[in-house]
Amino acid sequence: MSDSLKADCESCFGLCCVALPFAASADFAIDKDAGQPCPNLEPDFRCGIHRDLRKRGFPGCTVYDCFGAGQKVSQVTFDGRDWRRAPETATQMFAVFPVVRQLHELLWYLTEALTLDPARELHDELRAALDETARLSRGDADDLLVMDVPAHRQAVNKLLLRTSELVRAGTPRRKNRRGADLIGAKLKGADLRAADLRGAYLIGADLRGADLRLADLIGADLRGTELGGADLTGSIFLTQPQLNAAKGDGATKLSPTLTRPAHWSAPDRPRRATR
Repeated sequence: MSDSLKADCESCFGLCCVALPFAASADFAIDKDAGQPCPNLEPDFRCGIHRDLRKRGFPGCTVYDCFGAGQKVSQVTFDGRDWRRAPETATQMFAVFPVVRQLHELLWYLTEALTLDPARELHDELRAALDETARLSRGDADDLLVMDVPAHRQAVNKLLLRTSELVRAGTPRRKNRRGADLIGAKLKGADLRAADLRGAYLIGADLRGADLRLADLIGADLRGTELGGADLTGSIFLTQPQLNAAKGDGATKLSPTLTRPAHWSAPDRPRRATR
């Protein structure tokens, strides 16, 4: 995956810590309004409790990913002018950030789709959509704020859905759980190969040991989902933020493009032989 679609906090003006609101909950220890800097944000735009976010009641921060939108808005859209030194840019910058974040998420999906060989008949269309989305993300602030992002997302989503159908077509008995309410579902060891789980609510579901190879997980809510020992190799449109929100372990199988979250439990150590 392109480095431009990975968060580079060193090149960002702490936009996710300011632009976005959050409410006191299991994910955040306090309330914060949109446009209000988090009290943990330091003058150099670093997080003052970065290493202890989970211990200090901010696990929601550890699962968020801007897909590189933060540095794009900071360094490209606003040409390196930060909102502290140029306060006149603040309101517009904070409004632009979530728009570009949505576009970068689409860029992530389109980039992955172009790596899927079963969908090669769509590669020309996917590449054109990628180029157009990238062009839109480079627009100036005024253009970004009036952009019809939902319409563009809908057009891209139709293409991604066609991609998904082609990738999953060769697997028999595919389950359709699109948008399903599977909150807390007991799916331990379930055969979900090539299942359509687009937008499914899997909050707190037990998917330990489940087979999720080639499953379409775009937009699936995996907060607190138990993925210990599950096989996610080859699952499509699974993002790092989704994984970060779930619970896995050393036995969880992942595609090489994804990183095992640091807060997941470590692999079991082999026991020493007793004499």
